[in-house]
Amino acid sequence: MAGNEEDRFRVKPAAQKSRGGPRSQRFVSQVLKQVSKTGARPSGKSLGRPANTFGRGRVAASMAGQRLGPNARRVVVKSRYVALRRASPNSVAVHLRYIERDGVTRDGQKGQAYGADTDAADIKAFQERGQNDRHQFRFIVSTEDGLELKDLMGFTRQLMRRMEIDLETRLDWVAVDHWDTDNPHTHIVLNGHTGGPASGREDLVIAPDYMAHGMRLRASEIATEWLGPRTEAEISQSLLREVDQQRLTSLDRALIRQAGADGIDLTGNPQDRPRQNALRARLQRLERMCLAERMNANRWKLQPGMAATLDAMGQREDALETVRRALNGQRRECVIDERRISPIIGRIAGKGLADELHDRSYLVVDGIDGRAHYLKLPAGTDLAALPVHGIVEARPPGQEKPVDRHIADVARDGLYKTVDHVAQLKQASDNDPQSTVDAHVSRLEALRRAGIVERIADGVWKVPPDLLQKARQHDAQKSSGLAIELRSHLPIDQQVRAIGATWLDKQLVGDASTVSGQGFGAQVRDAIRARVDFLATKGLAEWHGQRAVPANNLLAALRDRELTAAGKALEQQTGQTYRPLQDSEHATGIYRRSILLASGRFAMLDNGMGFRLVPWRPVVEQKLGQQVSAVVRGQSVTWQLARTRAIGL
Repeated sequence: MAGNEEDRFRVKPAAQKSRGGPRSQRFVSQVLKQVSKTGARPSGKSLGRPANTFGRGRVAASMAGQRLGPNARRVVVKSRYVALRRASPNSVAVHLRYIERDGVTRDGQKGQAYGADTDAADIKAFQERGQNDRHQFRFIVSTEDGLELKDLMGFTRQLMRRMEIDLETRLDWVAVDHWDTDNPHTHIVLNGHTGGPASGREDLVIAPDYMAHGMRLRASEIATEWLGPRTEAEISQSLLREVDQQRLTSLDRALIRQAGADGIDLTGNPQDRPRQNALRARLQRLERMCLAERMNANRWKLQPGMAATLDAMGQREDALETVRRALNGQRRECVIDERRISPIIGRIAGKGLADELHDRSYLVVDGIDGRAHYLKLPAGTDLAALPVHGIVEARPPGQEKPVDRHIADVARDGLYKTVDHVAQLKQASDNDPQSTVDAHVSRLEALRRAGIVERIADGVWKVPPDLLQKARQHDAQKSSGLAIELRSHLPIDQQVRAIGATWLDKQLVGDASTVSGQGFGAQVRDAIRARVDFLATKGLAEWHGQRAVPANNLLAALRDRELTAAGKALEQQTGQTYRPLQDSEHATGIYRRSILLASGRFAMLDNGMGFRLVPWRPVVEQKLGQQVSAVVRGQSVTWQLARTRAIGL
């Protein structure tokens, strides 16, 4: 048996199997990625092998820019590959709508998309042509001398024609020129298929080196052909502008490439004396910023993390400039990147994209605390729903809400009762106890849907002892960033004489102690006084000395008056009868449309005999033209969208 070869044990190692999880990058890939970040030239034939082994444009990436010298015109190209199956369903439409937004042309008008053969591209048709694509490409092309180019449209078309030659296929693209910044630039959206609309299509795969370098070098070739090479004076002025900038510059990237184990030695290259002088001046500036250290007269050492620090400083400078532009000369203390522990309430002074390529948006909020806040919004925030000059509230994720604290304080033996809460509020001389309770019921409905509380009967809720902790956890999981809520679409000057329950009225019946006496806070205080004067003419408020006293149930009275007026106007338009909705009454009908009032947005339900106006919620919009039902209790509404699905807010 011992000599039988068939029974001998032999080890046969197989290929290593994947253990799941994210796949680690090869060391070479990590090195190449870091080299690319420093702005190094693309890999190619000089390394004895092609730059990459897949995608169109491999050869063109190694050939592009061979005739360009150090005096070539500089162009920045930012690129993004978007996997459409992982993106949100309306991400393409949102991006196209954004790049065509108002105020981007030379004269501040709405942007107009164009294509290879048309000055007015059909965005909807373009979107339909790419709806079955696996991916999409998005580019931002910015020429350093864009103001001198003047014809950005012609420049972009020539660039795309050269790309078609390099990639050996027709390209389906649209572009929009933006002149609303110091550097004019062009947004290009490229569908991810090859060939023209009538030909057979394949997925358009572009070589990584062409995305990273080839396209930029082609754009640089065209800019140099149009404007001629940069003169020595232009190069010198460009370098001098970068010396004192508090952001990551081309000089910094050059220093990072030169840095070795022994630091940076500036004794070499005596022929390029102007550039060496600029590098030396930049190092002296970095030394004052504590980002570089002098080792001797000609040797320097860069501090770890210098690039990241300069990049963050550049973003902060951009944010401050954005705030100053939005305030239009009004003096405010600016708050950028603050760790927020309390809500921010104020008017929207400006909005836009902090990162135009990745659709990451921001708001500039002129706060009632007298300061101006720059807020980075969570991904997917719809800027169209946040009008400039509207009133907004931004809450940090996972923070305790005052309404949750009030619910926990009112609850007795694990039960929250609206009757008890109304009695407490009346005893505390609350001006509008029912509206206050309605706001708490709205929150309880949201917590009920999350399984945190249970409704025992109308006005009675079972509340867990750890309500505050569970509510915070729920809010933190629901939001990936600041929770943004639009409090009013109306500017405060239009709220003063509005017939409806406005944001100013809620400040009047609530606690306005957080409103500052400076900045926008002072404007709010003046608007509240003017609002009281207007309400006094309607018999809904009066002055007792310097103290304003609103009528009982002010918010409900204003809301009812506005709904009655809106109902009569809709009767004339539709020929149908408006039927007011009573508290706790069940409303059923076909959702026809929504209307925006000072008291909020309302859905119009048509039951064939008349129509009702019910508080609108975003979830009901998907049921436009369909049968729905709702029950309204004060300011809260429970929508019944299907036989087994109820949405209460």
